[in-house]
Amino acid sequence: MVEDPVCKMMVDEHKAAATSIYKGTTYYFCAKVCKEKFDKDPETFVEKEKEERS
Repeated sequence: MVEDPVCKMMVDEHKAAATSIYKGTTYYFCAKVCKEKFDKDPETFVEKEKEERS
């Protein structure tokens, strides 16, 4: 299970509704709408993820 970077829902990477590759990392999404939000501005979600880990 992985976390959808947009809505924070846990997603089974084998059953994800959509995926995006950004800077060599694959991101998994619960729905296409989350992928669309991510694809419009991936840095917003990648930066949030980095901040939460700190």
